[in-house]
Amino acid sequence: MTYRWTVRSLDDPEVVPRLQRELNDLDEPLARALALRGISTFEEAKHFFRADRSALHDPFEMAGISVAAARLSEAVDEGESVLVYGDYDVDGTTATALLVDFLRSRGVDASFFIPDRYEDGYGLCRRGLDAAAERGASLVVALDCGITAHEEAAYAQDLGLDLIIADHHTPKETLPEALAVLDPKRPDDEYPFEELSGCGLAFKLVQATLAARDEDPDAAFDYLDLLALSTASDIVPLHGENRVLMAEGLRALQESMRPGVRALAEAADLDLQTVTSTGNIVFTLGPRINAAGRMDHASTAVRLLLAENFEEAEPLAAELEQLNRERRRIDNEIEEDAIERAERQITARSPHALVLYDPDWHLGVIGIVASSVVERFHKPTILLTHNGDEVKGSARSIEGINIYEALADCEDVLTQFGGHDHAAGMSLQADDIETFRDRFDAAVGERVTPELLTPTIKVDAPVDLDAVGSVEDRFWAVLKQFGPFGPSNPKPVFHAEDLDVVSARTVGGDGSHLKFEVRQQDSSTGDSFDAIGFGMGEKLSVLRESQQSGTPVEVLFSLEENTWNGRTNLQLKVRDVRLEES
Repeated sequence: MTYRWTVRSLDDPEVVPRLQRELNDLDEPLARALALRGISTFEEAKHFFRADRSALHDPFEMAGISVAAARLSEAVDEGESVLVYGDYDVDGTTATALLVDFLRSRGVDASFFIPDRYEDGYGLCRRGLDAAAERGASLVVALDCGITAHEEAAYAQDLGLDLIIADHHTPKETLPEALAVLDPKRPDDEYPFEELSGCGLAFKLVQATLAARDEDPDAAFDYLDLLALSTASDIVPLHGENRVLMAEGLRALQESMRPGVRALAEAADLDLQTVTSTGNIVFTLGPRINAAGRMDHASTAVRLLLAENFEEAEPLAAELEQLNRERRRIDNEIEEDAIERAERQITARSPHALVLYDPDWHLGVIGIVASSVVERFHKPTILLTHNGDEVKGSARSIEGINIYEALADCEDVLTQFGGHDHAAGMSLQADDIETFRDRFDAAVGERVTPELLTPTIKVDAPVDLDAVGSVEDRFWAVLKQFGPFGPSNPKPVFHAEDLDVVSARTVGGDGSHLKFEVRQQDSSTGDSFDAIGFGMGEKLSVLRESQQSGTPVEVLFSLEENTWNGRTNLQLKVRDVRLEES
């Protein structure tokens, strides 16, 4: 794929030399990367590098949380039965486990309900509320869902149930009528941070409930390991509170004694002590938790996270491991089919967006496959499949196209939809698929610009490899402190030019990856750097041409540590490479 290289612009370039001076002659590329993250003073840099719990906001600044905390405290005092209703993804299951565990630790008869992806679909459903009534619950707390559940909230009232909704999705113009509705995205909410995960809201609710009971709110930090799983897996922006909670959560995850977490890691052959970034969660732990709701029922994941001992947790973790293997197999089959359909659709229609449908696709994995199709074709993509009497779908977008807003333009042909800027879900009637395809394509077409049609790699700063040094040098010591990385705080991308190719080859069973070595021309140190380009095997011809012609290359990359045979060195994780223009 061809990429457009774009240097990120600064509002005030003078910030860079000021940061260099105030931070003890900090390297210019690092000062520029800091400035691009909104850091302009020594104090701001100190808080960025040393973010701690003092940066977290008072939960009582959130609209509705005082009422919610008082009601939960009353449930504890009165020994009421409470049903915790959660979504079937990692965010929903961790949030559910967090609140159920907290309530049970206070003697509450707390049960949980997770909707079935196939029978109930996404969100608050009547079957779950009926279950609450049947179990004798007087209070339902809906986590990571419910913000648009107006009819279901009214049904809860009819059943005599108090309802608290704690959701982080985008609300509509009116809120459901519930005892309390927690959502920092509410237009009337002045809470300073809008991007908490659903589990993050459960954490805030526990903090507030502890305070309402004159207990130490810091007891909520016992759940930081669950919060780390949620925050990383739900791909929420990693700035503000989320960055603090993620940093603290990674440390808690490394030391977690929660039997379910440890059993899950053991089944995945993952040493929790090595979990130092969100990647270990996103690519290892998260998919295994998600596999429960995708392939079977997410209640298995909640039971795992609530397990009281390793003997109880181990078979549940093994079950998730097997489900995840089956999920990967089905992923591959559907992805191959979806790519063929996408190629035909592009040839026949030249669409702005891809809407692909097969009634036999597995509902639990179409969101994952949609992401792969977006990555391959750089177009907003929706995969649809049949489920019961309806067609259900998962949507993924490209940067610059708000897919939730595009779906809102098609609301009249949808029976239900919801989600975020980059990911969403929807339901519709099978007879409306073609109409929806045309309407959605037009909605995306109204938002697309020529610049958005070519994927862009945004560059933080140019760098000379000699200045980078090794794992023992200051450059890497400072750069490591930029983490944890994720949305809104990505790994800095650097641009190095005038590079000689020392060696180059493809690796991997199918030769799809690129492994090479480069050295700065006229290097003062003579040091070379290993480089890895995943999925970039086709770029080997560029490196061969460089070697044959003597033309240097330029590379876009992020830095990472690579340990091999007991030695740890810096490695360039390459985003793109090309011959340098004269």
